[in-house]
Amino acid sequence: MMHMTFYWGRRVTVLFDWWRTETWTGYALTIVVVLLAAAFYQYLEDRRLRLRDLCLLKPSPIPSSAHAPLLGISPARRSAAARVAVAALFGVNSAIGYMLMLVVMSFNGGVFIAVVVGLATGYLAFRSGGEEDFTAVENPVPAHDRFFPVCCNSLCVILHKITPIECKPIIHVM
Repeated sequence: MMHMTFYWGRRVTVLFDWWRTETWTGYALTIVVVLLAAAFYQYLEDRRLRLRDLCLLKPSPIPSSAHAPLLGISPARRSAAARVAVAALFGVNSAIGYMLMLVVMSFNGGVFIAVVVGLATGYLAFRSGGEEDFTAVENPVPAHDRFFPVCCNSLCVILHKITPIECKPIIHVM
């Protein structure tokens, strides 16, 4: 019988007819597998985003003659291969995400909680914080270009600090 509302119990069919639980041991094992699959989804998403960020970097200005003999692969070909790898990871990750959605549609409360806890645990382990650790910038903006003063009356606001410097008044044209 297919449930159309949430229910609690050890008897659940997950995705396939052969994946049925009848005992508490089988149910607990199913919960662990679903939790790990949800955490793995977050892990793959982290890997995909990191690979994508690395692909966005342009190759260093090494003469093209240096690339060919040593590596045998041109930077353009390497970039195309990396984009294909990112797309493949996106496809695999999307498939896992849709499978997790179908798992939740078993409407078993324990399975639903396992998916949510697995996603949260995976996010905490692999994706929370540390984004700044892998964000790569090829040409950082010089320090003098980072600050854009916003002038109001005789004060200029620079990065939340109010510094009294001489500003030209802003003229509004109606």
